[in-house]
Amino acid sequence: MPGMVAFGRRWGIASDDLVFPGSFELLLRVLWWIGTLILFTYHKGHFDCNGRGVLHTYLVGLLVVLGLIILSLWAIVYVSAQGTITNPGARRSMPALVYLRALLYIPEFVWACLGAVWVSDDSRGCDPATVGAVISAVITRWEPLHVVYVLYTCLAAMNTTPYACFLKLIPSSCSQDQDLQTELENAAHYMQFAAAAYGWPLYVYSNFFTAPCKLSRDCCRTRAAEYDIVGGDHLGCHFSSILQTTGLQYRDFIYVSFHNQIYEIPFFVALDHKWEVVLVAVRGTLSLKDVLTDLSAECENLPVEGVSGPCYAHKGMYQAAGYIYKKLVNDGILNQAFSVAPEYKLVVTGHSLGAGTAALLAILLRTSFPTLKCYSFSPPGGLLSQPLAEYSKDFVVSVVLGKDLVPRLSIPNMEDLKSRILKIVANCNKPKYRILLQGCWYELFGGDPDDFPTEMDSRREEQLSQPLLGEESLVIRHSSSYQSLASDDSPAHPAVHMPLYPPGHILYITEDGPSRRSCFSQVRYRADWSSETAFRSILISPRMLVDHMPDAVLRALNSLCSDGPFLCPSSLSNNPHISM
Repeated sequence: MPGMVAFGRRWGIASDDLVFPGSFELLLRVLWWIGTLILFTYHKGHFDCNGRGVLHTYLVGLLVVLGLIILSLWAIVYVSAQGTITNPGARRSMPALVYLRALLYIPEFVWACLGAVWVSDDSRGCDPATVGAVISAVITRWEPLHVVYVLYTCLAAMNTTPYACFLKLIPSSCSQDQDLQTELENAAHYMQFAAAAYGWPLYVYSNFFTAPCKLSRDCCRTRAAEYDIVGGDHLGCHFSSILQTTGLQYRDFIYVSFHNQIYEIPFFVALDHKWEVVLVAVRGTLSLKDVLTDLSAECENLPVEGVSGPCYAHKGMYQAAGYIYKKLVNDGILNQAFSVAPEYKLVVTGHSLGAGTAALLAILLRTSFPTLKCYSFSPPGGLLSQPLAEYSKDFVVSVVLGKDLVPRLSIPNMEDLKSRILKIVANCNKPKYRILLQGCWYELFGGDPDDFPTEMDSRREEQLSQPLLGEESLVIRHSSSYQSLASDDSPAHPAVHMPLYPPGHILYITEDGPSRRSCFSQVRYRADWSSETAFRSILISPRMLVDHMPDAVLRALNSLCSDGPFLCPSSLSNNPHISM
């Protein structure tokens, strides 16, 4: 795991990271050596052209150099596969092997020059096939040298070491609610608006073959008089995709803003006559400015009347919610909407960044609109303090799909993940290449990962609760850099970051059935209510980003509404109830 020390510096790769790249180069070199041997054997005794002595010397020398390189690569691969991630003792000779391999680039360079000289000066009168073969050999001699130079330049800039042992921490929550089907139908409907807020990029991504044709009919048309639109949609493609996704008419939109700055994100206000609501949809992350808003993760006070205890929220999203609140209230946008439909209810929705902003916007608006509802899809985990998260359960429904990273993403969770990875790696008794191979086997051919031998075969699980040796010394010295690695119970080790939670009641959707299925089999989902405590750990999974995509969330909700949710049997009295 520690970076390998060679050529007077510590590199961003470890001594056990060379198994796979070394094996790949070894395969290429062996094939190259076999091809050179065939060329030499075929032309042996028939070097009757100009420069035949140079050609003979070149081929013999090439076989010898390639043979030495093959032996050095085999040694590197063999030694790199020894030991474990945190026990590099069996790989002590790796720097010397790296030096040896580097020295072999000198004769390789010399022989590449010799081949170039023969091709340019002494190949006249030789068999064209021979000349072509030697030219190919010369070219392939220079290419590895170029690759080595590029790799050296890249690796010189690296300062991190890859981790290979991961955790699988699965939240457990199983509950049932009488209104679950109603909430799923509501969520599926409002998710269309949360997805529509992304504009044409998501629409084209979700409808790759049909979207260009549909949008081409509406883009570049001038309809400025029919709705109030602000910035960022000069061709009208964003708004056209919103119309296609939501099924609303032009006259149903009160206000549409594509203005985008840090803490200022796009949103739209529309009248949904079918559901009799005034709907505010907030866009999720789609630009670098949105990313900067996401990364403003400090806590900011959000006092709410009637809520006791510490009230604070994600700073960037609170600022974005404040920006939209001023637009809606101070600029009279909501008054305009309710003047058209005074009997309608207010619904706020969004996905990802838009979900967190929508939840905070709902908190700001609730004093003026006590019946409002908020549907927050894939909200960030580090959004609200515990009292505010409890308060929001009266009017916010959050929807989380599978192993989505974002609802589990908070600074304390990241610190917890770092601590657990370090402790797992410290107890890992397998070489890194075996862990990677088993992971690839599982991804390609399926199976239950729990069936594979784990890194904890001969260890007691409670050892993970003990600090590493390095941690103990750091804790004694009260190092601020490693505060999160100490025990949670340590009085001398207070939490550095205030814990934040997702908003509202959480509707948790997971895939039903085996984790592995054929590409053409239909995915079935199950839905149940969960709690914010079930998302205190980050799950390392290939689906941790896929499950966050808005099209994946919408697809899962539509599937649940058409097939019916698979519910977990449990008593109704132990579960939250949300009424519309």
